Amino acid sequence: MSWLPVLAGAALILLILRDVFHTIWHPTRHGGLSRLVMRGVWRLSAHRGTRRRPIGLAGPLGMVTVVAVWALTLTAGWALLYWPQMPDGFSYDTELDPAEHADPLDAWYISLVTLTTLGLGDIAPTSGWLRVLAPAEALVGFALLSATVAWILGVYPALARRRALALRLSHVRRSRLPAPALDSAGGAALLDGLAAALSTATVDFLQYAESYYFYDGDESVSLAAQLPWTWKLAARADRARHPDVRLAASILRTALEDLSAVLDERFLRTGGPPERVFARYAADHGRSP
Repeated sequence: MSWLPVLAGAALILLILRDVFHTIWHPTRHGGLSRLVMRGVWRLSAHRGTRRRPIGLAGPLGMVTVVAVWALTLTAGWALLYWPQMPDGFSYDTELDPAEHADPLDAWYISLVTLTTLGLGDIAPTSGWLRVLAPAEALVGFALLSATVAWILGVYPALARRRALALRLSHVRRSRLPAPALDSAGGAALLDGLAAALSTATVDFLQYAESYYFYDGDESVSLAAQLPWTWKLAARADRARHPDVRLAASILRTALEDLSAVLDERFLRTGGPPERVFARYAADHGRSP
């Protein structure tokens, strides 16, 4: 029955459009299909890396795979819409025999050419509604390309902010901050700055969830490696005598709790306190907390 492939094609198109919307344009959601692909590439790379550490290509490869899945599924969806209308709904080049070019592979070819906006013209729609549907597919293809570029341009600055925060934490950690320096107005300012940067990292994980699946090879720029120590720093500062330091420590601890809640809800599912979440995050990124 001709309406079955049409329904299946429409369902595939709607599934991908919904996934693209939630992954790229919805500020606090992540598409189910893209999340499944990114997580699968991440888990697979962890088994191929050194000592079960994820390889550095896991994040970029995952994003490429997601875009490929989107494009191929959209192509398949529109091909299912075209196929029942072939060959009567299309005009063919004089060198082509319509009876020999009306199978699913030809429908796939038409869909792929249209989605990529190549417009070769050897097979073109002639039916009224197909002449509207084909430009709509070309528009979706152009939008997908633009959205992919915007996605990349959003993820990599988020990664840079995360790595800059990790490096800052590493600097503080390696300085072996003495108690008198921490228990001062300068120590309070330092903790305030760290809390603000952690809040930015939390928002980045919410808006660019795929950034979680990027592995940081150098421990000094790995947030996963620095968070367990940062939680201990907040506990240490909480015992300071300076009131501003205690206030800043409370804000830092709250920022860490918010970050742990996002990491646990979206990626780790431990259901435990921040200490356990940060330890699990470190282990998931091949780090020893």
